[in-house]
Amino acid sequence: MFGVWVPQDQAARAEVSKLTYYGLYALQHRGQESAGIAVSDGSRIVVFKDMGLVAQVFDESVLNTLRGHIAVGHCRYSTTGSPTWENAQPTFRSTGHGGLALTHNGNLINTPELAARLDGDVLTATSDTEVLTALLATREGGPMAAAREILPATRGAYSLVFMDEHTLYAARDPEGIRPLVLGAMEGNGGWVVASETAALDIVGARFVREIEPGEMIAIDADGVRTERFAEANPKGCLFEYVYLARPDTTIAGRSVQATRVEVGRRLAAEHPVEADMVIPTPESGTPAAIGYAEASGIPYGQGLVKNSYVGRTFIQPSQTIRQLGIRLKLNPLREAIEGKRLVVVDDSIVRGNTQRQVVALLRDAGAAEVHVRISSPPVSWPCFYGIDFATRAELIAGNLDVEGIRDSIGADSLGFISLDELIAASQIQKDRLCRACFDGVYPVPVEEAARGKHLLEPTRT
Repeated sequence: MFGVWVPQDQAARAEVSKLTYYGLYALQHRGQESAGIAVSDGSRIVVFKDMGLVAQVFDESVLNTLRGHIAVGHCRYSTTGSPTWENAQPTFRSTGHGGLALTHNGNLINTPELAARLDGDVLTATSDTEVLTALLATREGGPMAAAREILPATRGAYSLVFMDEHTLYAARDPEGIRPLVLGAMEGNGGWVVASETAALDIVGARFVREIEPGEMIAIDADGVRTERFAEANPKGCLFEYVYLARPDTTIAGRSVQATRVEVGRRLAAEHPVEADMVIPTPESGTPAAIGYAEASGIPYGQGLVKNSYVGRTFIQPSQTIRQLGIRLKLNPLREAIEGKRLVVVDDSIVRGNTQRQVVALLRDAGAAEVHVRISSPPVSWPCFYGIDFATRAELIAGNLDVEGIRDSIGADSLGFISLDELIAASQIQKDRLCRACFDGVYPVPVEEAARGKHLLEPTRT
């Protein structure tokens, strides 16, 4: 998510739609299904969104039509509701005062309960975000007053960036599970809110602070106003450090890159092995592989080349292309790995498919031994807060122990960082982190039957 407010007399020069485009570009790793931007010129809100990557949805001509002094944008990774245009964000609703455009990162666990409060209001999408938007739009007194009423009853993970014609708003759930930061624009009096600090950097905004758990802010011509709608109970997502966040982002004052390198060092201490070279599974395994090599004294090298242009595609591959599997994304440097004992470092094992193919790829290229090291503990439990780990049955660690996983992926040895060592590398207290996907301890209690992942199909008018 990304949001920007500038004074109206700076709108023409600031070009908030283009700032939002660049901000979303920096956040593209957080979602690749759809992208959208809403802009207000002070009298009306215009929303443009479509399926695809940010660069596929927007071009110069589209951005030039989105003129105003406030904008919010979103790139989507669906965990509730199917990946359809209706579920793309920002969502929009007319209100008694004008319009409301909203973006959301996270996942609500009491969506049906919230939907029951709509009193028969017609929904046009099947996401928890649509329900939240409808509730905020139908309450009296404007978005801030509506949020005071609705957010205390909302459970789960929700970092929100939303707007009406005059004001930019942001809010974060009491646990602060998903990140959200505030930045200041230099020179024009503008303000930015974003999911990660890397998005502030790309638009030249200065990091001010994180939005606190249970806090809501409003930004308009009167400046930044803040209030608390719930007591803070910090439980930031530990998996952000493992995979989700960019390495050049800072969370809770700690560089994600520095954390991942330190995890690699600790991983080498916990799971040493005699080998000739440490290689990462690019790009997500690179920082931890650097740390592993530093601590172990085993040379770091490049054994796999990633095709930077392979991403999600709307072209359905043929069966022949499907059989190429991981080769579409990764190709081995045969001359670098042939005859070598390799330590292959990756960030996580979820279903095991990627690691199984990587091990086979390296063996086919002549690797003498393949030792897999993972810079997170086994992902054994589903996430209900915004990551698509749906059921234990789908998770390889939900069904197999470490030796069973090693056998399944075909590695000579397998080692996972322990949960305690991962937490130590983050430099955050254990009781201030959500570790649910690793230890099954859910900071917001949830039963699978009540997780609120989907609504009924929408009623169309």
